[in-house]
Amino acid sequence: MTANGHASSAAPDPSAAKRRRKNSVGEERPSTIRDVAERAGVSVATVSRALAGNYPVSAATRKRITDAVESLHYVVNVHAKALSGRVAGPVALVLRDITGPSLAHVAAGVEQEAALRGRLSLVCATHGDSAREDDLVQLMREQHAAAVVLVGGAVQDEAYFQRMAGYARALDAAGSRLVLVGRPPLPGGLPVTVVDYDNRGGAFQAADHLLVQGHRRVLFLGGDPQLSTGVQRREGYLHALRAHDLQYTRELDVPGLYTRVSGYQRTRDALRAGVDFTGIVAGTDMVALGALAALRDAGLRVPEDISLVGFDDVPFAADLSPSLTSVRVPYEDLGRTAVRLALERTERISGDDHIVLSTQLVIRQSVRPPRP
Repeated sequence: MTANGHASSAAPDPSAAKRRRKNSVGEERPSTIRDVAERAGVSVATVSRALAGNYPVSAATRKRITDAVESLHYVVNVHAKALSGRVAGPVALVLRDITGPSLAHVAAGVEQEAALRGRLSLVCATHGDSAREDDLVQLMREQHAAAVVLVGGAVQDEAYFQRMAGYARALDAAGSRLVLVGRPPLPGGLPVTVVDYDNRGGAFQAADHLLVQGHRRVLFLGGDPQLSTGVQRREGYLHALRAHDLQYTRELDVPGLYTRVSGYQRTRDALRAGVDFTGIVAGTDMVALGALAALRDAGLRVPEDISLVGFDDVPFAADLSPSLTSVRVPYEDLGRTAVRLALERTERISGDDHIVLSTQLVIRQSVRPPRP
């Protein structure tokens, strides 16, 4: 009180607020909404209303609250807001590996679409560990993610189907959505959205292009025969052989990892073993890059001696010498479509639950007819 009996309007002592923000052992702790209320000289309910923007607060009071928030570096508890439905949940992207160029483009598409819709996007890597994938999906469920997007091929055994069914049901119960990108749909009418692309058709186009040019012995550097992408691309290659009435040759069908090192080693080994081939279909552009290096180390030229086709059409494909003919996969569109369909479902807007995007062969300089 002042000497004339009126209440003092002096601002609260900042040092007192700071003292109150020490914990029991004297360490600094994060500011709370109660600290903001004390600094601004208002009730906790008034701070809550001002920050939520759902109740009229005078301009002077709002300014005092804003100044207090800034001076205390107060961060709104987003988890609590999510529980109350006042903030949109994030979109979580779960990848096997975040360093691959194709998966990076999926992530870009997810981030772009999430940002357009006012959502935060989170990127997590499993490194091929199914237990880590379990933990990440559970964590995203607890964080009230609007959607959890799993990207990349999978081993489609019974354990996989049971795990995905568990994810789908748990996320759906929490008001979230499971989205599978680059994976086939699940059986049983589960609450899941699938955004796939035409692996078989793309591999068919790649092999068919070489066969139309006159190649008859085409080395196929496929993927892991247990993963869905590897299975589907191999099916496309085999379909092209049948379409041209060519007999399957086991020594020309060489599975492996989708890496540059694997592409190099498989091509080198085929050359050392004396395998006769005039063209190569690489399971990815990274595999094609390794194959190109192995051919050059062996003194062979592309396309003069060996023709080469990749898969993915990542940006560096056009910059190789020669520029690489490759199957273009719309990776960014996959990411954008995944977010759009997932949010349509969580926002109770009707939409398709399974979409397959097309692939396209981009013809450049790495293929020509074989020598007579």
